[in-house]
Amino acid sequence: MRIAETADAVVVGGGTVGAWCAYFLRRSGLDRVILVEKRTLGQGASSRAAGIVRTQGGTPWAVQLGEWSRRFYLRQQDEIGIDSGFTPQGYVLPCFTPADVTAAHERMAMQNALGLAVRWLEPGQLDALNPTLAPGLTLGGTYCAEDGYLHPPRNVIAYAVALATAGVHVRERVEVRGLAIRGGAVTAVQTSHGEIAAPLVVLTGGPELAQVAGLAGIRVPAGGVRHQVAVTEPHRALAAERVPMVFDLAAGLYWRPEEGGLLFGMSNPAEPPGEAASVDERYLALMRQRLAELVPVTEGLGLRRTWAATIDYTPDHLPIIGPAIADTGVLGGVVIASAGGAGMMWGPGVARAAADVALTGTSEVANVADLGLDRFDAAGNSKLGTDPIALPFPEHAPQEPGRLTLS
Repeated sequence: MRIAETADAVVVGGGTVGAWCAYFLRRSGLDRVILVEKRTLGQGASSRAAGIVRTQGGTPWAVQLGEWSRRFYLRQQDEIGIDSGFTPQGYVLPCFTPADVTAAHERMAMQNALGLAVRWLEPGQLDALNPTLAPGLTLGGTYCAEDGYLHPPRNVIAYAVALATAGVHVRERVEVRGLAIRGGAVTAVQTSHGEIAAPLVVLTGGPELAQVAGLAGIRVPAGGVRHQVAVTEPHRALAAERVPMVFDLAAGLYWRPEEGGLLFGMSNPAEPPGEAASVDERYLALMRQRLAELVPVTEGLGLRRTWAATIDYTPDHLPIIGPAIADTGVLGGVVIASAGGAGMMWGPGVARAAADVALTGTSEVANVADLGLDRFDAAGNSKLGTDPIALPFPEHAPQEPGRLTLS
């Protein structure tokens, strides 16, 4: 049955960015906010992420979005009566070459200037802090004790509760078919269950964002790629107090404590973009080999769980937050929001900034003026430098824009 509805704002996508954006829009005073999700809340990567929350970003945007998100996770219990399970664990970014050391000190200066409590660890200090790491491998590294992780399934529960208590109208199993545009501005969202008239629309959608936006003729250079995560068997040497979170930038491998073992994850930069939810056993073996070189106690440990999810990325590894742009120009009332593969880490900050941009055009979370679609050329190349502290995603994203629906 096709039903016509009206709303003050429609948010497309029920993942971390979309759900928290709908919540923030409602809390900002909009009377009727509708969230549209073609499956169910959190059914995509949001429930299968690794949960890493790192404020040690490689750009000021990454730092500000990460820190805003971390603080939001900490205040959730007071604000909504439930939280995403954030656990401060401390995060180390080790250096293996003199070039790594130089880059780390430059990043640390930027991070400290933005208020982060990041400090330098000499090699001996790093080994003492992380006794499971093979000794003598590093030239030191940066460390932030306030970084941590959350539990992704609990995050989905938290935003589902927040949506319900805030009065957001959630429409699950409803597919977006396009946007109705009149006079260069959005007037409605067309769905499999009918039209929703609204003057504001925020398009999220993670790995499917480019496809959804393409239905309205909006080119979004974002793609999806397989990301693999595994959890080892428990071992007494891997107790949480002995294992800070670590990001091995040289390989793109990260790990953190989980249920007495290690959770570790990585993406294959050589794999073509596309949807993938199965585990690549060959690449998982390479991940395990690198982990064993750095954390010898994991060699030979069995795996309790392995999984894969398709997560989103952008060519410069930075988020997209800004007005939608079609061939006809800026589409009034339409905002694009992508966390670029960092949904747990930046998601609430991206969501808050996108809600702000939809309502006022700017945000106090971060200066997002340069994070819009206008930073990309027709081929999807960004005029911004690539965030140097990111997973090894591909540098290009295919996109096939659809047709703009006029009414």
